[in-house]
Amino acid sequence: MSTPTRDTTPSVLFVCVHNAGRSQMAAGWLRHLAGNTVEVRSAGSAPAEHVNPVAVEAMREVGIDIAGEQPKILDWDTAEASDVIVTMGCGDTCPVFPGTRYEDWKLTDPAGQPLSVVREVRDEIRQHVARLLDDLT
Repeated sequence: MSTPTRDTTPSVLFVCVHNAGRSQMAAGWLRHLAGNTVEVRSAGSAPAEHVNPVAVEAMREVGIDIAGEQPKILDWDTAEASDVIVTMGCGDTCPVFPGTRYEDWKLTDPAGQPLSVVREVRDEIRQHVARLLDDLT
């Protein structure tokens, strides 16, 4: 179990390469499931211009709107201020900070995938997020 080190609200940073699919869906799930009990962040090592529209559609199907999100670059300060960093294929570009909890989720990249595949990724991410939330609370 991770104990927040920076304040009373744990913060989670989801990181993938483009910050357009997996990390955005994970952030959407955590916001949905945790409300404001967890600070949720997402970023990418090489952010895309927009969130993947198929990921937006898959999340919309379960009542979560990520259409207004914008991919963001992974920066040192955001990573350093996070209690938990969850990587999803960002490779060696993810910084490492002592005392920060790390998880690496092996997930299919939804880029270029049909909605049926993205739905499977969405559901797998929900399971990971639920387990993480149980651990944090």
